[in-house]
Parts: sequence; structure tokens; C-alpha cells
Amino acid sequence: MSHKKFGRVHIIVMDSAGIGEAPDANRFFNHETPDTGSNTIGHISETVGLDVPNFQKLGLGNITPLKTVAPTDQTLGYSTKLEEVSNGKDTMTGHWEIMGLDIKNPFPVYPDGFPEELLTKIEAFSGRKIMREPNKPYSGTQVLDDFGERQIETGELIIYTSADPVLQIAANEAIIPLDELYKICEYVREITNIGSEWMLGRIIARPYVGTKAGSFERTPNRRDYALAPFGPTVLNHLDDAGYPVISVGKIHDIYEGQGINKDMGHNLNDMDGVDRMLKAMALPEFEEGLLFVNLVDFDAKYGHRRNPEGYRDAIQDLDGRLPEIMAAMKDDDILMITADHGNDPTFVGTDHTREYIPLVTFSKAFTQAKPLPIGHFADISATVAENFGVKPGEIGESFLDELV
Repeated sequence: MSHKKFGRVHIIVMDSAGIGEAPDANRFFNHETPDTGSNTIGHISETVGLDVPNFQKLGLGNITPLKTVAPTDQTLGYSTKLEEVSNGKDTMTGHWEIMGLDIKNPFPVYPDGFPEELLTKIEAFSGRKIMREPNKPYSGTQVLDDFGERQIETGELIIYTSADPVLQIAANEAIIPLDELYKICEYVREITNIGSEWMLGRIIARPYVGTKAGSFERTPNRRDYALAPFGPTVLNHLDDAGYPVISVGKIHDIYEGQGINKDMGHNLNDMDGVDRMLKAMALPEFEEGLLFVNLVDFDAKYGHRRNPEGYRDAIQDLDGRLPEIMAAMKDDDILMITADHGNDPTFVGTDHTREYIPLVTFSKAFTQAKPLPIGHFADISATVAENFGVKPGEIGESFLDELV
């Protein structure tokens, strides 16, 4: 370990917690409105207030002016904001770029639902009709209340999407057996793979149980059929070099397990994700390497649903857990907290927003923490790669030498 500055790196992605419009925000749209003016954390701070004393100590208020998070002269961590190079604003593009990939061709998304030709192909393969009404971005729980009883009566498939490049199939386990649902999803994965006109990031099987609206519950039998990253990431390089690479939450799905050698499972919610993170930090075999955590509630529960109060509460809940996380760190650990895109809950539409992402860091080894220059998403993985002496990704510049 003598050549490493940090023995363990812990990365938390606050899914969708952007911090101000990107320079090219005018090229990206929420339906017909450009993302110009979006600012997820900034507008939450401005409209409903944000009380995050621990994030403030780490330098969150030093990144950009925040109405209710003041800058501090003596930060505990280095902080900055990072710009996206890739041509997209979805979860997979953001995460893949963080680990060193440049995604030039964006995944298609379907704000108006999937094309009839794709639905017809799925019907022909499955032998089941597809309801057309839920074929649009839909809440995964609301869609069951709206169409679950009809599925029990007719056996039709419920297919819907979100702001991400995903196709989701909801199926009542008593009506459409799991094996049948999985076979349908595998077929859809085949016809929406790389090179397809409908190339999708993930196909998601969403089994549920229940007999009437209000009683439907999704089961743990969900399966994600993801595209693998388009090339090796720094996760692969760490894994190849023999380092532990541990995932929490959606991370395993986002990279289709590529480069990950231990998965702590899906989070029940973000605070459960923090619990899983703390369990991983205490693993006796985790003496060095990378722990990579995704907390998705910010995005799924509050960003897409345009709920600034809920989003604020979720950030404050994480802020309240930071002392616990920091106490569990070894003297030569480093913590990096960032995001993957924006999803401004005060903005028009319900889509992600093209924004800078924040980066705040902490290590007990820091002696003179200060703001860093504005960088790019992949600078995170370039720094991790240099720290562990492995090959970097396609893009990114390390800021390891800045951390003293």
C-alpha cells in the first residue's frame, strides 16, 4: 500500500442531485423546454430551504451560491463541480462516464411511449396483448393501481417507461408466471441491444402481487436486463488488478456487474443503502479498494415526481448520516460524494436536467482542504485509477496530486 495515497475509496452517487445548468443545457430538453436555468440543489435550497451542516463543512456551499447553505472558510474537504462530456443526461450515461467512458451516441428515451412496431413485435412473441394506455413515462406504483385490475381480467401486459432509457414490464405473478415474464424480457433485450434502432439501457421485469387497486405490491423478483458498458471502465481495471470492488444499490445493475466482485444488494430505501454501505465498510476483507454506492430515492421518489420538500428531506437525511460514515472511515480512506445528472424538482416536465454535478470529499488524512478547479465527471475515476496504479478510462484527468 506504500504507493497509494488512499487505501480505500468510497463513492456515493446522490442520484440526480445536480448543482446548476451545464454550459450546453440549451441542447437538452424537458419535452419542448430546454434545460436552461435548471439547478437541482440550488432551487431546493432557494424554494424550501436546506439545512445540511455536515455537507456545509465539506464545502457544498463553496461550489456555487446556495441560498441556505453558506460557504465556509475552513472546509473539511475538497469540493468542486464537474461537467458532463457525454451526449446524454440519463443514469447509465452519467455513471459510465464517471468510470471513464465517453458516450457519444445517446440512448433513446420515449417521453411519448414506445413505437407501435416495437409493441407489435413483443405481442407476436409473447402471445399477449399490450395495453396502450400505460405506454408512457409512469410511476411504477401508480401504474399498478391504474391497470393492475385490468391485467387480472385480461392477461394483457403492462409496458411503461420513465425518463431513463428503460422499458418496464409489470406482471401480476398470479396471472403471468415469472418464467414467462423473464422470457419476454429476454426477448425484448435481444431486439433492443446495441445496434438496434430501439437500443435501450435496461429492460426491467416488475413482478407484483395483489388482487385490487390499493393492495398491489411489487415483489423482490424484479430482474434487470442491462446493456454492458461499451468498453472497459476503471471498475474493470481495479478488478483485474485484484482489488475489491464493492457495489451498493443500483450500481451492479448500471454496469451489468462488469468489474464488480462483491454486491451488497439493492436498497430498500436510501437510508437502507447507507446501512449497507456501513456493513461493507466493516467487511474484514475490505482492506483496500473501491466501494461504490448509488442512492436512487432522490431521483425516483422526488425528482421525477417534482417534490422539492421530499428531495430536501432526503438530502438532509443523508447529511445526518455523514458523521456515522466519516467515523467508520480509516485514517487513509477517502469519501467522494457526487451525482450523475440533474432532476430539478422545481423545473417544468418530469425529465432529468442537464447539469453540473457536485463533488465533495473527505479524508482524515487531509491537511489543507480547499476548492478544486471545475472538472469533468471522469476525473473521479482518473483519480481512483492513479491512486491504485491501474489503467485509467478513456477520458478524465486525475486530481490526486491536489489532495494533500
